[in-house]
Amino acid sequence: MQRQRQRVSLSLSASIHHDSLRVLEWDKLCDLVASFACTSLGRQALKDQLWSLNQTFEESLALLEETNAAVEMNKHGSLRLHLGHLDAMLVKTAIQQARRSIPVSGYEAWAIVALLQCAETLPGDLKAAIKEDKDWHNRFMPLTEVIMEFVINRSLIKAIEQVVDEDGSIKDSAVQQLIESIIRSEKSETSILVGIEFLFLMMVFIGSGSGVGSTIEPLSAVPLNDELQRARSLVVKAEADVLLTLTKKMQLDLEDIENTLNSLVELDVINARATYGLSFGWSSPHIFLPDRGSSSTAEAFLPRKENPYGPLPSKREWMLYLLKAYPPLLLQRHKEKLRKAKKDVNIATSNAALDNAQPVPVDFSVSQKTRVIVITGPNTGSKTICLKTVGLAAMMAKSGLYVLASESAQIPWFDFVFADIGDEQSLSQSLSTFSGHLKQISVGGGTNPLEGAALGMALLKSFAQDICLLTMATTHHDELKTLKYSDEAFENACMEFDEVNLKPTYKFLWGVPGHSNAINIAERLIQDYQDLLDEARHYLRGLHNSLLNTRRKIMEYSTNLRFKKMRDVSEAAVMAGSVLHKKVRELDASAKQPSQINKTISSSNLSATNKSLTVAENKKPTIADKSASSVKAFNQSRSDKSGPPKVGDMVHVSSLGKKVTVLKVDLSKGEIVVQAGNMKLKLKLTDIQR
Repeated sequence: MQRQRQRVSLSLSASIHHDSLRVLEWDKLCDLVASFACTSLGRQALKDQLWSLNQTFEESLALLEETNAAVEMNKHGSLRLHLGHLDAMLVKTAIQQARRSIPVSGYEAWAIVALLQCAETLPGDLKAAIKEDKDWHNRFMPLTEVIMEFVINRSLIKAIEQVVDEDGSIKDSAVQQLIESIIRSEKSETSILVGIEFLFLMMVFIGSGSGVGSTIEPLSAVPLNDELQRARSLVVKAEADVLLTLTKKMQLDLEDIENTLNSLVELDVINARATYGLSFGWSSPHIFLPDRGSSSTAEAFLPRKENPYGPLPSKREWMLYLLKAYPPLLLQRHKEKLRKAKKDVNIATSNAALDNAQPVPVDFSVSQKTRVIVITGPNTGSKTICLKTVGLAAMMAKSGLYVLASESAQIPWFDFVFADIGDEQSLSQSLSTFSGHLKQISVGGGTNPLEGAALGMALLKSFAQDICLLTMATTHHDELKTLKYSDEAFENACMEFDEVNLKPTYKFLWGVPGHSNAINIAERLIQDYQDLLDEARHYLRGLHNSLLNTRRKIMEYSTNLRFKKMRDVSEAAVMAGSVLHKKVRELDASAKQPSQINKTISSSNLSATNKSLTVAENKKPTIADKSASSVKAFNQSRSDKSGPPKVGDMVHVSSLGKKVTVLKVDLSKGEIVVQAGNMKLKLKLTDIQR
């Protein structure tokens, strides 16, 4: 049963993981990056590598180092990997054919020549570059081992070049000797004429393709035709013998050819990652392994003797540092529009407008203490784009890709990146939709807003307790915006909105909660329903005024209740004082009669015993008991008010109209942290009453 549960858990995790990749459009980004590979095998290998996302931290470091080395090779110029002329799939087919002793074709043989020639030139170019500048050796180090391990059989290249043309056809010179030898061997054979009676019947009727007409082959052309067919068969046999001979030679170096193919495909994958980064001006991210046991980061940064990409941000300040970060797919679509506009003369005038419509970069600077970022803002403010930008950047860095951000980008290494981006404003939401979202991490849609906010608060608080290194959540629930003020692990952010033009500015503001502007946006989108919008504003103003009146009544009620309690305490204190004075006078009077003292004491004890029994039976305290307890509580409260509140004390907050529990007191700052229900609040000492 336990193994079955583990299998179900792993299957569910894999399903959620793939759903997250799809939601973040990671598959589209994989296709985009793979398109920069030169070979079909390289494109498929790069897709498989990017989609797996199963790299360890050390493997991610190695992938980034490989990408950096490939970038340096492309910048050098003479060391660029020219793999566009390679047909890796033909080479793979030729290897499979040769392994089964099936003759390869001329096209496959020449594909092997192109492969071996490309691998032969790379070590020489690398040695020449290192000879010019010794520093290049360190920059190319991750790729040096791959390039220098090529084993090339030059004799195999010459053997194929002697018999196969570049178009894959067999050279005439290669089959001439074989044909002559075949003809010489056939001259010794004796031809026997069978059936003299058929000598005058050797005429062939050749019908046309349509069947309408036909031609008669002359009798004299028959032997010539036979000779032509015989020559053709001789050529085919000779070419097959040539290819079979080449196949046998290839079998001797088959393992080296296969290793060379795999190495060049690996270089194609690395070069595609580098070319993709260079085409957009991306920068190499600095990844680090966070310390899960505390809020600080580990010391394991990407090892570099020198940082060619600018100064690193202080690792003691930021956990995530992305300046001028662009969403990669959005920028790609923008560049495609520019490219099409430049090709089409009719829309060439729109280039300036397209340049101005370039995506707006976003800055992310998340401190080490922050674990949850609550993003709010207008309904069209591209909060989703922010989620995708950070999610894709994290996965790109893990996969050895550059990120489109400033050169000082710093990203923690994540085990997994999970995402759930749903349409929380869909009119078709129902209980089943809400349940489906609840199974993942998106809550609040299709249910009571207060219940959705409560669930959201519970989930975000659980994520902040070392379950997730970083959580980014978009919401319209105002209750979630207050978490920052009670827990330093939370941070607010919003998307700026131009309320004059009713358009989003796509600028990210930190530490500021936003609002939705739903009615204003609806006004811009639906001009024909102005009456409904005015009515909605009227209802909104009425609701706002109703909330203000309710709040005022609650404050008045709490104030009156507080004064009533104080009045009751004062009356009880006066009554208790009068009772005590009366007792004192009685004791003074009885002191003048010593003989009555013992009787008075015994009668007092008996009376007290009877009173206690009566109280125990009736369970109703007397007025004197109430007065005595009130006086005791009053004196105790007066003695407690002489000093500052302590942890565990109950204090009264006038703005809330109720008592709360003290959790932390900071006398140096004059601040106090209290627990009010399920919320923690930080207040000034002047805001509380004892």
